[in-house]
Amino acid sequence: MEKRKIFTYLTLGLMFLTIIVLMTPLRDKLAWRVEALRVRLQYMFNPPEEAVFVPQEGNQPTLPPTSTPEAAVTPPQAVFTATPAMTPTPLPDRVELKGVRYFDQHGLWNYCAPANLAMALSFWGWTGDRTDVGPVVKPFEKDKNVMLYELADYVREHTDLKVVERSGGTLELLKSLVAGGFPVLIEKGTYIRETTTGKVSWMGHYNVITGYDEAERIFIVQDSYYTPDYKIQYATLQNEWRGFNYIFLVVYPAEQEQKLMAVLGKYADEKTSNQIAADIASQEIYTLSDADQFFAWFNRGTSLVSLQDYFGAAEAYDEAFKLNISLDKDTRPWRITWYQTGPYYAYYYSGRYQDVVNLTTNTLNSAAEPYLEENYVWRARANIVLGKTGDAVTDLCQSLEYHPDFAPSVEALQSLGVAECPTK
Repeated sequence: MEKRKIFTYLTLGLMFLTIIVLMTPLRDKLAWRVEALRVRLQYMFNPPEEAVFVPQEGNQPTLPPTSTPEAAVTPPQAVFTATPAMTPTPLPDRVELKGVRYFDQHGLWNYCAPANLAMALSFWGWTGDRTDVGPVVKPFEKDKNVMLYELADYVREHTDLKVVERSGGTLELLKSLVAGGFPVLIEKGTYIRETTTGKVSWMGHYNVITGYDEAERIFIVQDSYYTPDYKIQYATLQNEWRGFNYIFLVVYPAEQEQKLMAVLGKYADEKTSNQIAADIASQEIYTLSDADQFFAWFNRGTSLVSLQDYFGAAEAYDEAFKLNISLDKDTRPWRITWYQTGPYYAYYYSGRYQDVVNLTTNTLNSAAEPYLEENYVWRARANIVLGKTGDAVTDLCQSLEYHPDFAPSVEALQSLGVAECPTK
């Protein structure tokens, strides 16, 4: 109780300081420092790495909904059939693609995703930049995360280029794609020192891979956080990529489609790709330990969600979250449900609505600034089934503040007969 009182007094003091800052001519220079102090205080008194989700034991599922909310699902992609080569062509020992315009993510709030997609597009002659992508994929400036499917949507809806997104990739596949003339955008997890708290913690990050060198055993990536032509060891990239189920995105012009599908081989089919990802995760569960094993269990759940085995996915996520409790708190990837919503699909469609509520609440509470619209939507969906319509409307309206016109939120409100959100 004493700790809570101290935090309350400090928060009130910080609010007063904020008002003073906003009244000064230096408000633009000082406001971010006050905000950083607020975040540091919240994390000091409520360490997010210590708040772990515990799946409900003996949770008896009720009858799950019979259909998936289409607006929240990655748009279906065409199924391609690649013509397999009779004899694999040996890859060059070194490849470095030129033609990507480098964009960093700095100077604008959390611009990792816009910067990386802009780089991937630029290789094919797209003349825009990160500020063209940003307002579309994250209309609320401080949105914590832009998902891979949102980047793919941008390519489909705002450019003349095409795109594929897949999971279960391998280092050899990355080399084959680059050698074939296709830069690859991947999402990975890495440990970075936070600017607000000074702690080193796990967070999501995008890279565009443009080369590799077998002699040095490195990939050459365009890293929006660090530098262009950043070198990363094969083993390091694999370990970091594991945190996102080895997902990747390839942008390409329509006339290059047949060539790309030939390089992708069996990955040309999305369902096959998901099955490969599930197989990789199943193998890694028994060969890895600690945080890596956590990711393997989590990835198995994510892959089974993609294959619509929701009960199997829920069991895999249960194992992941139980393992997470035993990890050293400094290595816990506590942000993972900022970036990946697979557990919500699994628990919701296996009838475990209270687990959806508990996990989303844990996720939102872990963020000093809970700008995570997807989490509000999933909590609302679960609460609708649980009969808590008022709470659901509140969450859906909150999600629209953080992502105006977010289709899943709008459709859910319409289904409840709510034409507009109440004004505050």
